[in-house]
Amino acid sequence: MGLKDWLNKGWVVNHKTSPEEIADLFGVADRDLEDCKAEGLSSHWKLAIAYNAALQMATAALAACGYRSAREAHHYRVIQSLRYTIKADSIIIAQFDKFRKKRNIGGYERAWAVSDQEAGEMLVLAKRLRDDIEDWLKENHPELFKE
Repeated sequence: MGLKDWLNKGWVVNHKTSPEEIADLFGVADRDLEDCKAEGLSSHWKLAIAYNAALQMATAALAACGYRSAREAHHYRVIQSLRYTIKADSIIIAQFDKFRKKRNIGGYERAWAVSDQEAGEMLVLAKRLRDDIEDWLKENHPELFKE
């Protein structure tokens, strides 16, 4: 299976990106990575902010490949697409998806469900994805990456 199969299933749609869109997604991610350092944030909010940074990076990789996620299961699809875009390791994808679920529990079902350690792990993952996707873009889609 690949992204063309996903297109046929309606899980993604064709999308023409631009260097400006990619720069904007990096801008959101960089802002969020900086905001994670703010004093007084709960572990849940730190995880949620770092998660959003990582999601923006995965969205940038998907856009660079000519797609965007359809609405249904949007976050899940963007995360899973990393296996086809940047060829991310299945361990990274599983960890990212675990934090997607944790974010949902902490945001919608139960307060105090996120530990400081989990928030820190999500931040490390977000920074790694940001760096990996920047390197991948420079190598595979240099026309889309502005320094």
